[in-house]
Amino acid sequence: MYTLFISDLHLHESRPQITRAFFHFLHAQTHDLEALYILGDFFDAWIGDDDDAPLNTQVASKLKQLSQHGTRIFLMHGNRDFLLGEKFATDSGAHLIAEGTVINLYGCPTLLLHGDNLCTDDQDYINFRQQVRSPQWQQQILAQPLAARRALAAQLREKSQAMNSLKAEDILDVAPDEVVRVMREAGVARLIHGHTHRPARHALIITGEPAERIVLGDWHDQAWAITATQNKIELINWDI
Repeated sequence: MYTLFISDLHLHESRPQITRAFFHFLHAQTHDLEALYILGDFFDAWIGDDDDAPLNTQVASKLKQLSQHGTRIFLMHGNRDFLLGEKFATDSGAHLIAEGTVINLYGCPTLLLHGDNLCTDDQDYINFRQQVRSPQWQQQILAQPLAARRALAAQLREKSQAMNSLKAEDILDVAPDEVVRVMREAGVARLIHGHTHRPARHALIITGEPAERIVLGDWHDQAWAITATQNKIELINWDI
């Protein structure tokens, strides 16, 4: 039996090769796959569960097939798809989980995050994050017509790219003190997250004990996943 973690696929109609790679990834899994965790930015943008774009329906259908073979699927919001709702989760045979969920991963309590909340040195982004995660703001956006929401999503993508291009690299990464704080608060020795597009395994010391932060990569030229079994956990990648 094994468990998989992925994040930052940024699925979009303009990147059909990533969608094909994801569908191939799903097809390659066996009946021994207990759970698949998708830790945010699954889609490059999500403007509401009422969006009837063909890509959304195709992805939901593929996930549903996996769930019908007995795999539990869990979805976490990212900074691009924070409007994912219960309808898409139900259509996919998946369950939405909150950021900061702690799971028992084969005996090891493991904290799951998308990871953007760890980038506390980027105060402009943290302020923006608080705004778009507000239920009031989300209700206002979802009340707009689909066309208006599509235009807003495009504007937000362009604004994000422009702002990030002007920021120092270290500001865009996680703040080490914040990593230690959230892990200590959750009482865990392992953290899995994405968002930064900097895949790596980081050895840490938390309250005098060894700990680890594992960062998933984004799907671009390569795909990234974490595979966990009773005996080991690995960060793996392969060409797309």
